[in-house]
Amino acid sequence: MMPTPVILLKEGTDTSQGVPQLISNINACQVIAEAVRTTLGPRGMDKLMVDSRGKATISNDGATILKLLDVVHPAAKTLVDIARSQDAEVGDGTTSVTLLAAEFLKQLKPYVEEGLHPQTIIRAFRSATHLAVKKIKDISVTVKKDDKKEQRELLVKCAATAMNSKLIAGQKEFFSEMVVEAVMMLDELLPLKMIGIKKVQGGALEDSQLVAGVAFKKTFSYAGFEMQPKRYENPKIALLNVELELKAEKDNAEVRVKCVEACGGSIQTSVGSMTDDVLGRCEVFEELQVGGERYNFFKGCPRSQACTIILRGGAEQFMEETERSLHDAIMIVRRAIKNDSIVAGGGAIEMELSKYLRDYSRTIPGKQQLLIGAYAKALEIIPRQLCDNAGFDATNILNKLRAKHAQGGMWYGVDVNNEDIADNYLACVWEPSIVRINALTAASEAACLILSVDETIKNPRSSVDGPPGGGRGRGRGRPHAH
Repeated sequence: MMPTPVILLKEGTDTSQGVPQLISNINACQVIAEAVRTTLGPRGMDKLMVDSRGKATISNDGATILKLLDVVHPAAKTLVDIARSQDAEVGDGTTSVTLLAAEFLKQLKPYVEEGLHPQTIIRAFRSATHLAVKKIKDISVTVKKDDKKEQRELLVKCAATAMNSKLIAGQKEFFSEMVVEAVMMLDELLPLKMIGIKKVQGGALEDSQLVAGVAFKKTFSYAGFEMQPKRYENPKIALLNVELELKAEKDNAEVRVKCVEACGGSIQTSVGSMTDDVLGRCEVFEELQVGGERYNFFKGCPRSQACTIILRGGAEQFMEETERSLHDAIMIVRRAIKNDSIVAGGGAIEMELSKYLRDYSRTIPGKQQLLIGAYAKALEIIPRQLCDNAGFDATNILNKLRAKHAQGGMWYGVDVNNEDIADNYLACVWEPSIVRINALTAASEAACLILSVDETIKNPRSSVDGPPGGGRGRGRGRPHAH
């Protein structure tokens, strides 16, 4: 007699497992990497994404692109998540972290196909990541915080490096000074929300300005004074105007929070009880024309250091990308202040780690030697992609870099201006070491996570998942990984 089959899962459930499933997941991650590969570095290209409502977004920020792609593949979503975590943690390096994770998996694919157990690979990768992070900490250069002038120069260079690959690279000197100035205005905790960015269409990028205080668009009418810009040096009057403004801007929670945190006082629903204790203070209140808009400026706020960057520019998409670029630079400067150690960018640190791990792998026996060697080879994807995106001969440049690092040229990386290699530390292509540490750790963790999944179970579509009727909507039929 045939034994009765035991049915565990609902009819229509799709299960796939084993090596073919693992290879399928690795291939899905390669597709994600292809989407952002060409955006890396100062010669990277931009992507234009159009959503279902027809809104166009132009960006070369890895996290922004992956967020807008609306990825549904369960394994590929892991790469989207690490790009977002990199963006939230350090603000930059989102494309790098995605490329590294995909390259780790690509180098491991032959070993998986040959039947090497994933746990052996994961053990080797965790060991390699630990060694790489330790090496970064050993060779990173610490900048003394005592020398304020030297620290400021370092921060400006880090901000400029973060903007190298952005749309506003041509104005990086102008904006890197502005970003450092803005972060320096904050208190010791460096709260990101106290830096406001307002976009005013029209004018050139160089017309952008930094306001030491809170600034926002005027929405309330002052009877009889409409045509004259005003300047009040009476702090109580200034904050009385804040209350009137805020009544008109009910939806603008950010303005409310900022004004109260910066100037003090409390938000009133009417002007009937304007006693001294509910009013805040500020040294100067001004109303000025910025492009086609009237703006209110609150300067000299006593309670909290706040500042506002007013961006000028042409197309809306261009200004939105400029705002994203400045956000990355601000995050980098904050990180550089909190973690005062830096490394050279432009693929220099990756080549040095690759050499170090390759040398180390030759000192150990067994499978670990091959796997750590694969990790070392995968790290070369960053300088290789920088060359490809700039139209250089990547093989030639990488051979030069390998030779230079073997001779002790620790900070040599890709020189995108002269199609050659250069000492990127001397060339001031710097970034906080925490960016690279975070990218390596996150990419390695993502690769290990994907390797540890050997089965995907997709539940069948349920009739309660979405509205009845044709078509597979966004909320219906989405696979669930267990």
